[in-house]
Amino acid sequence: MPQQEILAWRPPVAGVVEVFHAHFIEHAYPMHVHEAWTLLIVDDGAVRYDLDRHRRGTPNDTVSLLPPQVPHNGSPATDHGFRKRVVYLDLTQLDERFIGPAVDAPDIIDPVLRRQVGQLHTALANRGDEFEAESRLALIGERLRGWLRPSPAFGRAVPDRGVARNLRDLLDDRLTEGIALDEAARLLHTHPAHLVRAFGGVFGLAPHQYLVSRRVDLARRLLLEGRPAREVATAAGFYDQSHLTRHFKRVVGTTPGRYANTAARAP
Repeated sequence: MPQQEILAWRPPVAGVVEVFHAHFIEHAYPMHVHEAWTLLIVDDGAVRYDLDRHRRGTPNDTVSLLPPQVPHNGSPATDHGFRKRVVYLDLTQLDERFIGPAVDAPDIIDPVLRRQVGQLHTALANRGDEFEAESRLALIGERLRGWLRPSPAFGRAVPDRGVARNLRDLLDDRLTEGIALDEAARLLHTHPAHLVRAFGGVFGLAPHQYLVSRRVDLARRLLLEGRPAREVATAAGFYDQSHLTRHFKRVVGTTPGRYANTAARAP
């Protein structure tokens, strides 16, 4: 039995960053973040994951919604792995007000929502059905907002801008060129060790883990645009193609080349 099967593409549907279908037997995702919402359904098996330092899972036809910029991991919860379908959504579909409620309750048991997400994937897989996909996405967004119901104060969605938030902004600004920790500490007027502790305490992962996962996200987008892996490595901020491959496989579960090849097989 193959250890992995993947299919990834970017459909011409507003609000959809990427569609990702995968079957993993043993792959375990390390802690990482996405800049987009992760709307996940598992068709076979189950996924065990940590989000915001809390253990979560995807049993019994759950729809999982993992918010952007919040660290999470993932591993098979069954011996035969898991088969999942993911659609990554940008902030036009769910804005920052919903991040806090999604952190508190990422797993939603809702048969209607589950059916809607499945129908969305079917529409996204059929070229020419973009209008149907947009319509189904609108209904999904409405139902998700009904489940999440953000408080007027936004809860944890917009934390105070402190040292950790300032470092995250700096890492985002220097995503491809990078920055030395000493320089970051100097710019933010604090000690390097304090910077790392503050970032880990607020976001749940080390600054370098955050930077790598953001670069892998960028590499995914560039690969789906058809750019060769050797160019993507440099464009996404990696030292060379082998550097990209090592981190990409660790986060995504496959090599950049195999990931890019799925675009040719995708609808």
